[in-house]
Amino acid sequence: TTMEFVVEVLMVVFRKSKVEANRIMLSVHSSGKGVAGIYNREIAEAKAGQALDLAKGRGYPLLVTTEPE
Repeated sequence: TTMEFVVEVLMVVFRKSKVEANRIMLSVHSSGKGVAGIYNREIAEAKAGQALDLAKGRGYPLLVTTEPE
């Protein structure tokens, strides 16, 4: 999954600014994970699904998980 695509997903699905999306992407790149946001379960699962659908549509093996706070 390209860094550019991860930034795009963070901006489109999670409504992050370009600066914040880049910061999260770099966290994912260096440590393997990052926090895109804190939402109630229903919204978190919907956003994760949207991100995975975008990735699948572009042929990227993006991993998105939700976990309790």
